[in-house]
Parts: sequence; C-alpha cells; structure tokens
Amino acid sequence: MHGKPLSPLVRRLLIGLAMIAAATLLLWWLTRPKPIPVVVKEVTEGRVESTIANTRAGTVEACQRTKLSTIMGGRIEYLGVKEGDHVKKGQLLMKLWNEDQQAQAALAASQIELARRRVAEACIVAANAEREAVRQAELRVKGFVSVGKEDAARTDAQARRAACNTAKADVAQAEARLKATRVEQGRTVLYAPFDGTVAKIVGELGEYSTPSPPGVPTPPAIDLIDDSCLYVDAPMDEVDAPKIHHGQPVRITLDALPRQVLPGKVRRVAPYVLAVEKQARTVDVEVDFDRPQEAKGLLVGYSADVEIVLDSRDKVLRIPTAALQEGSRVLVYNPDTHQLEERKVKTGLANWEHTQVVEGLSAGERIVTSLEKEGVKAGAYAEPTNP
Repeated sequence: MHGKPLSPLVRRLLIGLAMIAAATLLLWWLTRPKPIPVVVKEVTEGRVESTIANTRAGTVEACQRTKLSTIMGGRIEYLGVKEGDHVKKGQLLMKLWNEDQQAQAALAASQIELARRRVAEACIVAANAEREAVRQAELRVKGFVSVGKEDAARTDAQARRAACNTAKADVAQAEARLKATRVEQGRTVLYAPFDGTVAKIVGELGEYSTPSPPGVPTPPAIDLIDDSCLYVDAPMDEVDAPKIHHGQPVRITLDALPRQVLPGKVRRVAPYVLAVEKQARTVDVEVDFDRPQEAKGLLVGYSADVEIVLDSRDKVLRIPTAALQEGSRVLVYNPDTHQLEERKVKTGLANWEHTQVVEGLSAGERIVTSLEKEGVKAGAYAEPTNP
C-alpha cells in the first residue's frame, strides 16, 4: 500500500528548508573562528629545584694573585721575565738601577772587616793588660811593688777590656749598617712571592718604573697569578643574600665552555653589600669547583654564571615556568572542545625552567606555553602545533 504522494507545495517547502540548513551550515563553516596554533606542554612528574643566579656575570679568579711594584722608583736595569712566563717562588723578576746602594753595601762590608780587626787588636791588648794586672798583684803581695803600681795595672786592664768591648760594638754597628743597605736594595727589586704565571708587565728595560703613591691608581710593574687554583666570584642580589650559605651546591657555566656545566660549592659569602653607582646593590659570593681538574686550562678573567641550588624535590608534578601567568594561573587545552580553559594552581618550588604544582592540575593534562601569541586567552579555540 503506497502512501499519499507529497504535494508540490510540501516538496518545495522541504527542499527550501534543506537549502536553508545547508546555507546556514556553510555560513557557519566560513565564519567559524579559526583555531589559534599554540604550543602545549604535558604536565609530568620530575625534579624541581629552587635556585638563584647571579645578577651580573661573574669572573674566574685565581686563589693567589698579587700586583707587584717596587717600593722606590727608578730605571729598570734587569727584567728577567716575559708575559706568560711561569716563575718559581723567590725568583728574581725585576731590578732597578741601584749601584749607589751597592757601593754603600760594599763600604759597609769593608767597615765590618776593619772593625773585626780592631776587635782582634783591642782584645789581645786587653788580655795582655789583664795578665799584667794579675802579675802586679802577685808582686805586691810579696812586697816587690807598691799598691799604687798594682792599682795602675788593674785600671789599665779594665780600660783595655772596655776598648775591646767597644770594638765589638763597632762590629755590631757595622753589621747593622750593612743590613740597612741591603734593605734599601730590597726596595729596588721584585721577587716572586709564590709559584705562578706573569700576567702583565708594565715597563721595559731602561724605562723608569714608578711605585703607586697613596691615592693614585698607578698600574703595577708585574701582575702575578697562581692559576693552579681557581674559583668564581659572582655578584648576587642583596635580596637573595640571606638564603646563601657556605657549602650549598652550585652549577657553574661559562661562555668559553658552551653546553658544559661544572659542579661547585659556595665557599664564601661577602660580609657586606657592594653599592655601585647605577647598579643594583649586590653581595659577592665565591664558589669553588668540586672537581678542580675540570677547571684546568681556564683563564683568569673568564666570565662565568653561577646557579645556587637552595632546595630540591623529586617526583613531583611540574610545569614549565613560562606557562605561569600572573596570579598563578595557567591555560589548559581541552581536547574535547578545542578551547583554552583558565585554571588557578597552587605552586611550590620553582626556578626559571620548572615550577612545582601542588594543586590544580593532573598528570597528562596539556597547558599552553606560547602565551605571547595574540588571541591566546581563556575561551579561545586552539590547535596544538606540537604532539
């Protein structure tokens, strides 16, 4: 049994409705909001550390470094080293002209010799006079000489002994004079106070070398460093200073060694704040290398960055720190609606790379990290550009 055929009017109405529905769908398709390509990151478990880093580049320093200058000025007569030379402790590095002091030393030495000969002469005479005084005393007892003659012999012996002692004092004086001239010569020479490397020399053979007077910054004659022991000196923000303590672990990176991280430990925190004009107030922190052999070959003066680890936790939920917005908010990608949802989270430890999430997210959820893109906000349609 066949149904009653549709009337032409009904057919036209149905066709019109179908066309309207198709047009509406086409219009929605053409005017629908285009999804924003975003970079998402999955919430995972891992290690999170709380760290602080230096405010400005630190510097590789030598454990021993001295800038040497002669106490007196003068013409450079001897220069026994060149820049880059390795020297031993006690090695003569530089000497100024000091022939006048050498002449005075020679004179003092000859005076010592003369004084010693006078001692020998005076003390021999004194010994003879003392023997004569004893003989005169024995003769007086026997009645052969008078008391006056005995007294005269004893007085002469005492005078001769005093002359002997005076001559000995002259020797001591001459020796002191020689020592003084040698001290004066020491004002014109430079010796290496430790084994090291000559980093810089100011002056050439025959030039005049001038010591640094008080308050006048004059370059030193020789800059000597001991590069067998190195450390890093880095300025830290004064706000972070109370968190830093001796022995804390540190990661050291250098521009000279890209993609290489050297472990270290805090060895000293400066007991004062350094205030430099037009710069933030900082506290200098010194860091030792855990494995000094890895620092071999580094040059003093290399720039270095330090990251001090304050605390760390393993197997905690973490997200990229770049995904956090003001107020501890993140944008979560909903794969069902393809929209971005705002979520407030509770955070824990954090550093520049990762932040611990205590509440608000679950493992496996995906959050947006490309927050700088235009249109990225809650409710926006999005399309992940990474798996």
